[in-house]
Amino acid sequence: MERLEVGKVRNIGLAAHIDAGKTTVTERMLYFTGKTHRMGEVHEGQATMDWMPQERERGITITSAATTTYWKGHRINIIDTPGHVDFTAEVERSLRVVDGTVALFCAVGGVQPQSETVWRQAERYRVPRIAFINKMDRVGADFWGVMEEIRKELSANPVPVVIPIGAEESFRGLVDLLDMEALYYEEGEGEIEVHRAEIPAELAEEAARARELLIERAAEVDDSLLEKFLAGEEPTREELVSAIRAATIAGKLVPVLCGAAFRNKGVRRLLDAVVDFLPSPADLPPVKGTAGGREIERHPSDDEPLSALAFKVQADRHMGKLTYVRVYSGVLRSGEYVYNASRKVRQRVGRLFEVHADKRKIVEQLHAGDVGAVVGLSDTYTGDTLCPEDAPIILEPIEFPAPVIDLAIAPVARADQDRLSRALLALSAEDPTFVVKANEETGEVVISGMGELHLEIIVDRLRREFGVEVKVGRPQVAYRETVLGAVEHEQRLVKQTGGRGQYAHIAFRLEPAEPGKGFEFVNKVVGGRIPKEYIPAVKKGMVDAMAEGPLGGYPMVDVKVTLLDGSFHEVDSSEQAFRTCAAHGLREAAKRAGLRLLEPIMFVEVTVPEEHVGAVAGSLAARRGKIVAMETKGKAQVLRARVPLAEMFGYSSELRNITSGRGEFTMHFERYEAVPYAIAEEIVAARQVLATR
Repeated sequence: MERLEVGKVRNIGLAAHIDAGKTTVTERMLYFTGKTHRMGEVHEGQATMDWMPQERERGITITSAATTTYWKGHRINIIDTPGHVDFTAEVERSLRVVDGTVALFCAVGGVQPQSETVWRQAERYRVPRIAFINKMDRVGADFWGVMEEIRKELSANPVPVVIPIGAEESFRGLVDLLDMEALYYEEGEGEIEVHRAEIPAELAEEAARARELLIERAAEVDDSLLEKFLAGEEPTREELVSAIRAATIAGKLVPVLCGAAFRNKGVRRLLDAVVDFLPSPADLPPVKGTAGGREIERHPSDDEPLSALAFKVQADRHMGKLTYVRVYSGVLRSGEYVYNASRKVRQRVGRLFEVHADKRKIVEQLHAGDVGAVVGLSDTYTGDTLCPEDAPIILEPIEFPAPVIDLAIAPVARADQDRLSRALLALSAEDPTFVVKANEETGEVVISGMGELHLEIIVDRLRREFGVEVKVGRPQVAYRETVLGAVEHEQRLVKQTGGRGQYAHIAFRLEPAEPGKGFEFVNKVVGGRIPKEYIPAVKKGMVDAMAEGPLGGYPMVDVKVTLLDGSFHEVDSSEQAFRTCAAHGLREAAKRAGLRLLEPIMFVEVTVPEEHVGAVAGSLAARRGKIVAMETKGKAQVLRARVPLAEMFGYSSELRNITSGRGEFTMHFERYEAVPYAIAEEIVAARQVLATR
């Protein structure tokens, strides 16, 4: 890997709503930077970054793909992420390790549901953004309309760096507000030429106003530029770029560009903006982590101790397990031993790679700021930190949403049972939102994911990549259980079976926790009434019991336990005794506290022609949906609603029927809510019938 100073490195993510053109933009970036010699098209199934067979067939991105390319003396590590909400884990993990993001918007669709989700994820990780309004050549393209949507719906401060010359069929080029010149794209055989010219007379006034706005917004974060602005002096290009860059990194403004990637217009200007405005690792605060209970920092320098985050694990047929890492400080070297601080294991680094989608180039080392892949880290998983054993650090891990949909599967041939187990183990190691549970009583395996498409892809991968044919049941909603009230409970375990017995005694308070908290455990035992070494066993026992709640056998969530008191026996007490006692105690206390069933609620956005609004609203209401907003977008109406996932199966067919194929919808998981009592009774009764078969 060519060694560049860290200031010349850009780690960027491309993120947007499905069909905004992320993969097409990435393909053009690779072409114009010389990384590829022909442009792969998504609709032809030839996109470089969509390397999985399922991606090429469906024309969607499923897995985040990484690549490294070079532009004007800078190395750009690009991570192309999925737009489909079922693959939100891929976006989450990518945003955790990039330094800047290019947020793509369709010039016709504007701010769509998943683009809003991705924007919020980027805000959570404080990732600086630039925006690219794509598809300016499409009918209905509206640059200023999308700018206004970004301002209103994302509460952002968008500022154009270019403005379009024409729109739809007449989209011919851009006015560059930094150089105050027109860029025309000449389409013809071979290379797409860029011609620089004077700004067209009809756009001169608009361009002057837009440039003044750009200088004004940049001056808000740059005192010297503000002085010039107030004195009526023109800043130099370098001063303006520097101020926009500082404001972008501080999250004060979002530079906006536009183009039509499919027609090769505006992509080179976007590459310039990535280099000019998005941060290098050196522009950002040092990465923070913990060691021995205290917070420590690591700066993006090769001279600092190593700190690297594993952000993705991939099963490779030829190499085995491939671990993608982002190096924050120090140097990761091939053949050396590293310490996985998250799991407290020492591992040897095998080979290191610079990655280009599914192709790899062997390198000897990865430096601070680099993104690459490692072979040989058998015990390392997503979110783990790698560091030296004598300078440990644990970086903040990546948080992933819990799966909301279950599917029972079984191998067609009994002989494939072991192969299926190995395949599921490999796939769940890759994807933290894909969970596998084996039902030992029935012998069936239940897989859980973020949506029907997510599980459909998993089943397809089992067949293609691992050669295992499976039978699948009907998708089921992943319900949860929680407690209704607070109770204090005492539990004893006393067993005397000849020889050494078992003794444990605990007293605790059980109560509901805040929604989304999962499980809170507070230890208030004093005076050694329960020895410290047994406290973790109490917590583990309660976690065991929460895996299958007493109401319908669904996992319990949002529960708080405060351990108050207890006692032990010098000879008969053990970790196992306290673990068993705690599990029994939690189940009994939960029954006394009262239980309720929770279901996943989806945020659904339906776009339909005006004449179908009544039918669609009625259909959503029949599915227990609550409409929260309606608005007009162009000639269509957009309905936003919250609907239980259990009611959304088969909705795409119904929507097609009632809108004559003209309606479309997207949905993503929002939160868990209580199931109405009568429906909960039916669900639990049906579950109990299945359990007795």
